Amino acid sequence: MLTMTEKAVEKVRYYAGEMPDAKGKELRIFVQGGGCSGFQYGFTFDDLQEGDTVVESGGVRVLVDPMSAQYLTGATVDFVEDLRGAGFVVENPNAVRSCGCGHSFSVE
Repeated sequence: MLTMTEKAVEKVRYYAGEMPDAKGKELRIFVQGGGCSGFQYGFTFDDLQEGDTVVESGGVRVLVDPMSAQYLTGATVDFVEDLRGAGFVVENPNAVRSCGCGHSFSVE
């Protein structure tokens, strides 16, 4: 379904230990409508919901809801720090277009 780079796994572990709301929860990656290209990614810590796909990558469990799964198949999640800031970045082979800042995308 999706993979996570070593750097992304490292940051998930860090945030899971530092954020009070993350205790005992898993990382959820989701796709929602928004942004200038139509869809955008979201990241939160959450509990397992019925219908979720659970992906294990580098010892980290990632939750993906059924609707988001169709857009995230084959994607790679990385954590990038550059002049624009720091955050999770999704390299998605399903995206046919993305906005200039890289926060939103569209599919056919």
